[in-house]
Amino acid sequence: MRRSLLLLPLCSVFALLAGCGNKGPLYIPKPTPAPAAAPVHPAAPAATVTTASPAAPAPVHGFVTDLKAFDAFIATHPTPEQFRTAYPDVLLVTPGMPSTRELRNNNSRYFAELDKDGRITGGKFM
Repeated sequence: MRRSLLLLPLCSVFALLAGCGNKGPLYIPKPTPAPAAAPVHPAAPAATVTTASPAAPAPVHGFVTDLKAFDAFIATHPTPEQFRTAYPDVLLVTPGMPSTRELRNNNSRYFAELDKDGRITGGKFM
């Protein structure tokens, strides 16, 4: 009888510790930048130089459902900033960024592979 009384507090401690897991994904959110000041306009209009950059695609809200369009976007080798602009609701995980490796079946988190210039060359959803 005395053994069961001694084990009761020990069991309650283990029961409390067992509920400490499953707190959600471990990632460090990016700090939000401070709002920029109003741009200064030059007195005389300067000659505009146009570059041959493709038009930015419209943002796709929600998780990725059209994988063909997503693969076509990744084939353009976007920068991480362009990825976050095009897919604002998908968490982009770049190499070196802390994150859990839990399985997500809704295409809401993309683990990207980067080239030497920092452009996305591929990756996978997890």
